[in-house]
Amino acid sequence: MVATCLHLAGFVCSFIGWMGVVVATATNDWVVTCGYTITTCRKMDELGSKGLWADCVMATGLYHCKPLVDILILPGYVQACRALMIAASVLGLPAIFLLITVLPCIRMGHEPGAAKYRRSQLGGILIILLAMCGVVATIWFPVCAHRETTIMSFGYSLYTGWIGSALCLFGGCVIVCCSGDAQTFGENRFYYASGSSSPTHAKSAHV
Repeated sequence: MVATCLHLAGFVCSFIGWMGVVVATATNDWVVTCGYTITTCRKMDELGSKGLWADCVMATGLYHCKPLVDILILPGYVQACRALMIAASVLGLPAIFLLITVLPCIRMGHEPGAAKYRRSQLGGILIILLAMCGVVATIWFPVCAHRETTIMSFGYSLYTGWIGSALCLFGGCVIVCCSGDAQTFGENRFYYASGSSSPTHAKSAHV
């Protein structure tokens, strides 16, 4: 029962973390740049935000962005962080699918517990790889951006990426290390059996 609860907790953390990584990848408020105070930068149209896909200017009553579409002139760290975050977002699709198929309430025919255990381990490893890609990108980007311009603060996209990567790392480690063994997965099955007094009635789950 404890292993089942840990597996469910790891799955929930991994799913929420993956959503955070996807949001961080899609948004551009990674770092806020300014060489003066916020008020001064707003008046001078120099308060900006940098992201993976656009450089934005936040003036008084105005917010406009310049898309970063010319790949050939982009700094190397922007391209590398883009690749890492895209890889993290894509890795989440098969990882979450694998983890859904091994939930205690899911049963695929007469599948042995060893098969579910292997899928669980593979899904957990993919989640950990996802988390590592997110961690590297969300640390590398602000460090390199600070060398180009003055960073005043971190944006919500960066915080979302940090939290999402941390949740994925935690969830993946729980799934790989703490969610039981092949025998446990074999026992965690919900089934229905026919009774003599009624057509069908639910039996208790073996956990």
